[in-house]
Amino acid sequence: MQETEAQKRERHHQEDLQRLREFRPIDDTFMRGMFKDNIPLAELVLRIIVGKPDLILTKCETQADLKRVTGARSICLDAYATDSTGKKYDIEIQRSDNGADPHRARYHSSVMDVENLDKDQDYRELPDTYVIFITEKDYYKAGKPVYVIQNINLTLGLPFEDGTHILYVNGEYRGDSDIGKLMHDFNCTSAEEMNFDLMAERTRYLKENPKGVGSMCKAMEELRVESRKETAVEMAQSLYEQGVSIEQIAKASKVDVDTVKGWLTPKAG
Repeated sequence: MQETEAQKRERHHQEDLQRLREFRPIDDTFMRGMFKDNIPLAELVLRIIVGKPDLILTKCETQADLKRVTGARSICLDAYATDSTGKKYDIEIQRSDNGADPHRARYHSSVMDVENLDKDQDYRELPDTYVIFITEKDYYKAGKPVYVIQNINLTLGLPFEDGTHILYVNGEYRGDSDIGKLMHDFNCTSAEEMNFDLMAERTRYLKENPKGVGSMCKAMEELRVESRKETAVEMAQSLYEQGVSIEQIAKASKVDVDTVKGWLTPKAG
């Protein structure tokens, strides 16, 4: 017997509830929920990672889309924050080494620069930027809690002082320091196991409070819809490049012609 739409929705809902129970802050979907509209938690995490106990945030948004150059690759930041001095922070969860490639960190840093300098501004008005990759594994495999990367003048052996900072946080680190305790919390599924009250309170809200559970289920459904769309767009582009007409693609995809046109990249040549 074929599954009805109502049955499919209920099955997805139950699957989402099970996923939610297993989520940890090191999972990017859950991390976005942790930081959404939650400046105090973002402050706590950044104070520990960058070593600035007096850091004050004025803004923190999740899933921030940055793209100001036509034709350039856009990026969606897990969490994007601004402090009281104007410094910018991009906090990313990277579950795999591929996602933490240094070229990706470089690109995130460059896009943040473009985002934060208007055409009439002087280059010296660029704010300091921090790209922070919290990696599930120890990316550099040296056992350090945080790896700090900055540009240097190799000839003089001095910092380049261009205001860019890249940090790799070792998600496997478990020391007695605050960073060790924080990485422990990032790997917990249960609020009761966490060290920091702000981490535990938010985890409890998202996993136990009806409103919090509802917001996470909505986020997972949106990701499911976006994934289906990405698959449809990739398939449409492939068919178009093979010579299939836009009308045929629209019929097969069960969308209108204008939607397909919006999906497609013009053929090369």
